[in-house]
Amino acid sequence: QVQLVESGGGLVQAGGSLRLSCAASGTIFRLNTMGWHRQAPGKQRELVAAITNGSSTNYAESLKGRFTISRDNAKNTVYLQMNSLKPEDTAVYYCNALGVAGFPLRYLEVWGQGTLVTVSS
Repeated sequence: QVQLVESGGGLVQAGGSLRLSCAASGTIFRLNTMGWHRQAPGKQRELVAAITNGSSTNYAESLKGRFTISRDNAKNTVYLQMNSLKPEDTAVYYCNALGVAGFPLRYLEVWGQGTLVTVSS
């Protein structure tokens, strides 16, 4: 089995920065895509950013410029640098991965437990 563990969430003031990390562990052959989604109370989960193992990126248009996604393939870890945070960014942020993993190897989609980001005004 493969597990994703997020870290770095917490409480920040508007205008501040936060860096989220997500480390994948277990039997992993290749994680083709890793990304971040977020969900605010009473709202649907939405894509924040995603990155392939070739470092191609995709961002929500409203977040592009403030958020930056990156990954370390050797560590099976994805990061999300969040700058100029706004109260509307408050949400639970979930890490997601798609790739070949597990035992026996198969194509999997895995979600982390989520980490709470709270931005105060």
